[in-house]
Amino acid sequence: MTTEHFTLQGARAATTAEATSRATIFIGSVSAGLVALGLIATATGTGTAFYAFGLIVLFTLSFVGFFTLDRALQSGIEDFHYGRRIAQLRAYYFAYAPELTDYLTSVPPSQRLTLQGLRGGFWQGFRTVAGMIGVVTSVLTGSATGLLAAFVSSRSAVAGFATGGAVAIAMLVAVTSVQYRAWRRAEDQAFSGGP
Repeated sequence: MTTEHFTLQGARAATTAEATSRATIFIGSVSAGLVALGLIATATGTGTAFYAFGLIVLFTLSFVGFFTLDRALQSGIEDFHYGRRIAQLRAYYFAYAPELTDYLTSVPPSQRLTLQGLRGGFWQGFRTVAGMIGVVTSVLTGSATGLLAAFVSSRSAVAGFATGGAVAIAMLVAVTSVQYRAWRRAEDQAFSGGP
């Protein structure tokens, strides 16, 4: 049982490390892309070269963001399942080795996942690496679309901001909805005895 507990804890650490490293690579790419965009704007002004480069960079970063979000969400759900299994092991310790109660903190079954930082519920998606990546990706997608709208409308800032803002909000709602459904499926699986 101790070996299983140790293995699960190691697996949890690996999922956290992977999600963090993917987020770091993504945010580093976003930072580099925005710096490059600023340098192009300084070098060429806001001419055609700026719009072409900006659209390529922002849409590419959005594309990378969606894949980073997907894997970070998968890692978060894997972590949830490992945490649930650790909670089950703790329950086993208390059920079959009650003499450990003096050495381990007894936690009611309803709070075993909370003890490990897995609160669940609607807001859990916003507390995750995937949630943060979803917000950044939504803003990038809105920015790319706003830049395209500004270019198409003869550089109208109003068209750019209105279109970009609407797309960013729509993307954030869509990304949040996808995350929420994925977490609900994970919780339903966990509490119905699934994998």
